[in-house]
Amino acid sequence: MPPAKTQSNSLAPPSILSMAYDLPNICSLFGLLCALIALYFALTGNYPAAMIGLIWAVFFDWNDGKIARKMKGRTPEQAQVGGQVDSLIDIVSFGVCPAVILLSYGSYSPWLFPGAFLIVAAGVLRLSYFNVFGLDGKTTYQGLAYDNNAIILVFVFLLESFVTTSAFTIVLYITLIALSALNVAPIRTPKLNGGIWYYVLAIYTLAITLIYCWLLFSNS
Repeated sequence: MPPAKTQSNSLAPPSILSMAYDLPNICSLFGLLCALIALYFALTGNYPAAMIGLIWAVFFDWNDGKIARKMKGRTPEQAQVGGQVDSLIDIVSFGVCPAVILLSYGSYSPWLFPGAFLIVAAGVLRLSYFNVFGLDGKTTYQGLAYDNNAIILVFVFLLESFVTTSAFTIVLYITLIALSALNVAPIRTPKLNGGIWYYVLAIYTLAITLIYCWLLFSNS
């Protein structure tokens, strides 16, 4: 005789689109939109605009967790799906996006593909590891947090106007290789997306946006 169904097993799972009504997930999806904007402008060669999209992807990434922690009545299923949404968007924002920026800036030279692959592969490994093991301690990660890739990249790109295209391609390549290594390195790095660091990122995001807006208008 088959076992009787429990109430939890007899309930139908929620619809996929119902997860889109979860406020933290909406915030995450805005981050994805910013990443896609960054990808579009990278592919069209408008790198200042790409940097603006990229830094706002970081800002929304920091806010989805902040919103989730403050929400009451969020179901365990929403929290689990939200964690998966966040990780998948992180791959796009902080792995695929920097990889495409490198390839586009370097005119899609085959020599750049190893670096592009490494920054994405490091993120796949890092985020999969984090989803299983979580924080390495209460306030530290193992390896450099993946969102730092974008935070550092938008700053490094400020050097682009001071050197030749060939020289900056090398700088960009070395930067992404170094970030890939740090993403998976057996080192502890602090979790920064809270407290005063949230306001530091907010100021940094506004400053980077203003700088690149000025570059956009001054070059037009």
